[in-house]
Amino acid sequence: MNQDRVLKIIITDPVDQVLIEKLEDERFGVDYYPKIQEEELIDIIGRYEGIVVRSRTKVTQDLINRGKNLRFVARAGVGLDGIDLATLKNRGISIIHAPEASTDSVAELTFGLMIGSCRRIPELAAEIKHGNFAKEIGTEISGKTLGLIGFGRIGYRVAEIARAFNMNILAYDIIRSERINAVSGSYVSLQDLLVASDFIGIFVTIKPGEPPILGKNELMIVRKKPGIINTSRAAAIDGPAILDALKIGSISFYASDVMWSEPPKTEWELELLKLPQVTITPHIGAQTREAQARIAEATASKIIEMFGGVK
Repeated sequence: MNQDRVLKIIITDPVDQVLIEKLEDERFGVDYYPKIQEEELIDIIGRYEGIVVRSRTKVTQDLINRGKNLRFVARAGVGLDGIDLATLKNRGISIIHAPEASTDSVAELTFGLMIGSCRRIPELAAEIKHGNFAKEIGTEISGKTLGLIGFGRIGYRVAEIARAFNMNILAYDIIRSERINAVSGSYVSLQDLLVASDFIGIFVTIKPGEPPILGKNELMIVRKKPGIINTSRAAAIDGPAILDALKIGSISFYASDVMWSEPPKTEWELELLKLPQVTITPHIGAQTREAQARIAEATASKIIEMFGGVK
């Protein structure tokens, strides 16, 4: 490794090769350890000025404090849940991430989960593999009302796709954007959204300790037995309340790319997984070749922009 490289960076999770190549082209020193365990990382983090992580690696207070030379933490993706932002701020360490890069992939997965649940695709496909050629009735999404809880980048992209299915768009968000007009949608209260929606999509961030947006009381408001799709944060929903709502039939299905523990391990989570009207994917919202390439490109570009001239 050349001695005149700018900064030394460790990458601790699998990333697209573009990220590594772009950084090395700009004379950063890159060590790639995509399967490194927490104990080993804590032992060696003091050697590095930067660390690039995905959701597997947790950037804890202990790790940050052991990183005596850290200048930045980069999240190759969207969520910052596993990063101690307060400690980074206190240490004056920069945080970099690429929230815009996976928007299309997450929005497309949202519709995959919605349509798959409406037509019972996972359940019926599994039946055929077991020799049962069963035909079950499904539901169309065309002309139905889609309620979006959260109308940021992903919520807006989902709304754009929904318009191609002739869906009616309702949105609830504490920040209101004029982009709602571009999808012929309307902002409503959370209560009105829950009452009027045939499908409800969750697209929010939620901080540790905050109450869920959909809890037992909110799920009692629904009137049209909506299907609920969650591709943002499990903590936005009260899990046991969802389980109860499915059991009594007040919601038609629950489809999610996120779980309260990953992999699921609590008794009620395992019970939820066994219900036929539940579809869970293993946090694959950004797991497309295109999204990972965009994330790598964006993350590398931001690191180079901020630290390319630092010695």
